[in-house]
Amino acid sequence: MIREAFGIIYPDLEIPNLRELVEERTVGALPIGGKYRTIDFPLSNMVNSDIRSVGVIVSRKYNSLMDHLGSGKAWDLSGKNEGLFILTPYSLRENPGVYRGMVEALRSSLNFVRKARQEYCVIAGAMSIYNFNYSSMMRFHLESEADITALYHEVDTDYSVDEQSLEVFFELSDDARIRSIEVNPTLTTLTAHSLKSYIIRKDILINLVEECYAKGEYKFSENLLRNNLDRLRIMAYEHKGYVGPLKSVQSYFDLNMALLDPKVREELFQEKNRIFTKAKDSVPAKYYNSADVKGSLIANECIIEGSVENSILFRNVHVGRGAKVKNSILLPSVDVREGAELEYVILDKGVNVKRKSRLIGNENYPIVVGKGGTV
Repeated sequence: MIREAFGIIYPDLEIPNLRELVEERTVGALPIGGKYRTIDFPLSNMVNSDIRSVGVIVSRKYNSLMDHLGSGKAWDLSGKNEGLFILTPYSLRENPGVYRGMVEALRSSLNFVRKARQEYCVIAGAMSIYNFNYSSMMRFHLESEADITALYHEVDTDYSVDEQSLEVFFELSDDARIRSIEVNPTLTTLTAHSLKSYIIRKDILINLVEECYAKGEYKFSENLLRNNLDRLRIMAYEHKGYVGPLKSVQSYFDLNMALLDPKVREELFQEKNRIFTKAKDSVPAKYYNSADVKGSLIANECIIEGSVENSILFRNVHVGRGAKVKNSILLPSVDVREGAELEYVILDKGVNVKRKSRLIGNENYPIVVGKGGTV
């Protein structure tokens, strides 16, 4: 049934509160959990749902993302007629190549949509990390005779809204039809939080995107969905598993730290619905006799001479003798020299930490050092 759908992933929504982490990369290329990228999760979700044709919309700062995706072979999406398609931006007088919203991004990709042989489209973003098979959502979509079905998850009533990350909440009727939509509410009693993932028939998608764009409306939730609640049957489907949001440096830190919990890892990285990523052949991590590692995820090529506790180290990280790394995230090729001390920090790729340097953040405000920086 799900083979009748193709996929579109838009991993390039603006999230200003990710700050230094997205200065030189798109959100879809953000490293997660020691060896993954954000794009791996929506892409693997589609592959595990037997969706064999997926388009990834990119607009800027996408070199790292394209290098990671390659031909799509890592996800078994390197076929001739189907597979992985990179949908690059185009520049026109009314569109300089930076999309003003998801509707405009979809309009730029309508050639891909029109050429798809499948009847339905599954749309996903990359602002949340979760493991989900769209087959059950597709069954619900068909059985409820929906025009559009949106994926959501339940949050607590005291959930903190980040206005800069465009958060969307649904008010639902008893039969799960969306009655109203709130975008970035200051205060809300709604708990159905949108995951910005949708199922929609191809012809309906084309018509709605063209209609919105003609009116100068570029936002998917605020314009395309909300303006059609009375005209179309727009339903909601709940994902009941773990969801890790990506809306700020703090949420990025919390998401990675959550992966140190075996229960969260087990749910996200299931044997049945695997999360695939680009494999990099490299030697295992090396631990010296002086190393002391507790409760951490250590990737290949790391060299550990010092102490690492409750931290995530990506590929090719060096922790020198006498150095202490605690409650921190070190991205690839970070070099921590002898006697340095790090706690509650996020060091981006290629950061050098000098001998006996000390950098201490806070659990609620981790310190970020951008790519190639020196501490």
